[in-house]
Amino acid sequence: MARSTTSDDGGTGTAAGTGSGGASGGASGGGPSAAVPERLLAEATRLFAERGYDRTSVQEIVEAAGVTKGALYHYFGSKDDLLHEIYARVLRLQTERLDTIAARHEVAVPERLAEAAADVVVTSIQNLDDTKIFFRSMHQLSPEKQKAVRAERRRYHERFRSLVEEGQRDGHFRPGLRPDLVVDFFFGSVHHLGTWYHADGPLSAEQVATEFSDLLLHSVRQP
Repeated sequence: MARSTTSDDGGTGTAAGTGSGGASGGASGGGPSAAVPERLLAEATRLFAERGYDRTSVQEIVEAAGVTKGALYHYFGSKDDLLHEIYARVLRLQTERLDTIAARHEVAVPERLAEAAADVVVTSIQNLDDTKIFFRSMHQLSPEKQKAVRAERRRYHERFRSLVEEGQRDGHFRPGLRPDLVVDFFFGSVHHLGTWYHADGPLSAEQVATEFSDLLLHSVRQP
């Protein structure tokens, strides 16, 4: 259960990493009325995007968020923890949504796989700054946190892969495909979104999601 806490500046919130709340959509959660952890995450995301992780100091983050260093260390043990949480909150959201989609066994597996594929594209685009910052700076995390992130991401990929395997068992998908390669192929494209997608471009997040989902389904369906 999440732990309710009180910060140096009087705000209350949930200690980062203990709850299961979803991503806040990047810097949009950083207004003065936002809870302290959300303000810290929003300002850290903005500063990391503008200056880079290694060129942003803890002092700059707390000044931008309007809190003290004591407040930051109350919620996050270090700048390293902030970087980890920027990505972890997105991954938690995506994992919760995937678990919900995959558990709806009354829906045929091709439809569930299509929905899961579209969902991860939309949520990745909605949190694109968070994801770009993390992948650009992941190597600067401590080895323990890098290991934890890989384990969390592996769990998500394994859940996604289980839908491909279920479709093969039920005769919907081609039996000769290697599910692990299907997952690697699809998520290679998803993780590449940050290099070309722009919110003011010709395609909405939903349009990209539909295209990606259709491509995946066409590649795995029985001829």
